[in-house]
Amino acid sequence: MTYVLVHGAWHGGWCWRRLVPLLRQAGHEVFAPTLTGLGERAHLLNREIDLDTHVQDVVALLEMEDLHEVVLVGHSYGGMVITGVADRAPSRLRRLVYLDAFVPENGKALVDYLPPERAAHQQELARESGTLDPMPLAALGVSRPEDIAWVAPRLAKQPYKTMAQPLALRNDAARSAIARTFVNCHSATGTFNQFIAKVRHDPAWHYHELKAGHDAMVTDPQGVADILLDS
Repeated sequence: MTYVLVHGAWHGGWCWRRLVPLLRQAGHEVFAPTLTGLGERAHLLNREIDLDTHVQDVVALLEMEDLHEVVLVGHSYGGMVITGVADRAPSRLRRLVYLDAFVPENGKALVDYLPPERAAHQQELARESGTLDPMPLAALGVSRPEDIAWVAPRLAKQPYKTMAQPLALRNDAARSAIARTFVNCHSATGTFNQFIAKVRHDPAWHYHELKAGHDAMVTDPQGVADILLDS
């Protein structure tokens, strides 16, 4: 099986470092791309990077590596990205896994799922630079000293347009036919409760709970691996 792991806002492909070996040891192929402007690609950061840019990053990986039957995993903001990828390249995908992630509807941007005052605050913060600074590590569920030492220096500014651009979906039937999993990591922010309420009892979804905090691939990679290997 092939896994493609799509990180969330402010992160990079580096954040999957503890998870990737567990999947490979089980005999699977794994790709963990870094989205434009983040991680080791932070030197490409500019205010024009938007959600479409990041969707195309992943679609291009699928095409260039000629990947099929992919389990496409999106963490947090990565849920916006994998939904767009599933709309553009559904024939290449076997399953979508939303790891404590946004599950967007057509025409909605990430900021549409935030409380209005928080969305307005983010817009104001990004007005001059076009970017947003990372969230506090405590909100990501990262608290152990060794995890803080690893994660903190690697978080990067997020292009604001990736959060403000509405997602345009045009391939509902093919996208909806892909198997879907949601993993509730018990985020402290409560942001994902709105999606949990929709999918928890929906027979079209596989629903899992993992009490690991939002950055579960950092704090409990084995728990995440166990769920993915069961998908």
